[in-house]
Amino acid sequence: MLSAHEFATLMLVKDSADQIADREELGTLLERQLVALERLAGGAVRARVTAHGESLLRSLAFLH
Repeated sequence: MLSAHEFATLMLVKDSADQIADREELGTLLERQLVALERLAGGAVRARVTAHGESLLRSLAFLH
C-alpha cells in the first residue's frame, strides 16, 4: 500500500512532472513501476506516470 505522500507524489507527477524535485517518495513509485524516468533532449530527466500508475489513479478517481 502506498502512503499518502506517495499517492500525492504520483498525482503531482501526473499533473506537473516538471515541478517535481528529487522527492524521497519517487524511489517507492519507481520500485512499484508507477512512474518511470525519461531523459529529455539536453540531458534533463523527468518523471512520468506509467500505464500501471495511470490505472491506479483511474481506480482512485472511481472511488470518489
